Amino acid sequence: CSSDLVEWRASHILVKNRSLAEELFKRIQGGARFEQLAKEYSTCPSKSKDGDLGWFGTGQMVKPFEEAVRKMGRGRASKPVSTQFGYHIIKKTGER
Repeated sequence: CSSDLVEWRASHILVKNRSLAEELFKRIQGGARFEQLAKEYSTCPSKSKDGDLGWFGTGQMVKPFEEAVRKMGRGRASKPVSTQFGYHIIKKTGER
């Protein structure tokens, strides 16, 4: 077991268009609750769990998503990240 193996926990809000993603990001910056927006707007089934994706390791998420989580501070929401699934606003909730 290598010591540089890291797992992250994250939540996300997945939407189809960039302008909605940017609007939601602004609302989070302004104090809106991430979890509430995930429930209302996310197109991912994880919305029923406030956007929580659980724990994941290297290679389990699409590359742009993983790279964003890797760089983020815990508890922070990312600017919209584009993947083949749409636009994600990601909130890193853990690292181990």
